[in-house]
Amino acid sequence: MKRGRKPTIDAADITRAAIAIADAEGLAAVSMARVAAEMGNATMALYRHVKSKDELLALMWDSAMEQPPPLPDGDWRDQLGFWAKAVLTAIRRRPWFLQIPISGPPAGPKNLAWLDSALSALEGLPLEPGEKIGVVMGLSTFVQGEARLNFTLAKGFEEDPARFNHQYGQMLREVVDPRRMPSLAKVVDAGVFDMDDVLDVEDIGADFDFGLHLFLEGVAAHIRGRS
Repeated sequence: MKRGRKPTIDAADITRAAIAIADAEGLAAVSMARVAAEMGNATMALYRHVKSKDELLALMWDSAMEQPPPLPDGDWRDQLGFWAKAVLTAIRRRPWFLQIPISGPPAGPKNLAWLDSALSALEGLPLEPGEKIGVVMGLSTFVQGEARLNFTLAKGFEEDPARFNHQYGQMLREVVDPRRMPSLAKVVDAGVFDMDDVLDVEDIGADFDFGLHLFLEGVAAHIRGRS
């Protein structure tokens, strides 16, 4: 009895299998051999469609993001604020996304769709095309930086929760010399770090909203200057 031919695969199939592995076990578990095994194919069969693991990671980087949701009614600040929170939500669903090295500007269809969505919020504003790209890239950097920080802190909290409670504020009082670090000492003395849980969800959300507000206010000030 002849064995049946293995089903035809393509780059999209390979990418979906790799994403499933990353979702279940993290990005470190993804390799060409592991993906091939999950798909029931020989590793070399994958290389006919995806040239290298770096190419696979690039495909995952684009495919991991969902299509951007429609922007709400409102002015450009409302729309960019909504866009930023949508990006953050998408990254939180797949935090391994942040571990993929970025080797170039967005080129995949989903990342380009997100770029177009953000740029559409800036239509009609007195900004040069290059300035609009600068605004979107700056906002994207802020969102991904916040997501990366939150993800890193969350991992640290899981490993050692005691480092993230009120003892942190007390520790800073012991090591921060007001003569050498006067500005930081004032913040420590004000009790900013005296909290029961540094990773409180509401605190993280408030920090993100405040940073987003500052970014958008900076853009608004630039626009007023151009006007």
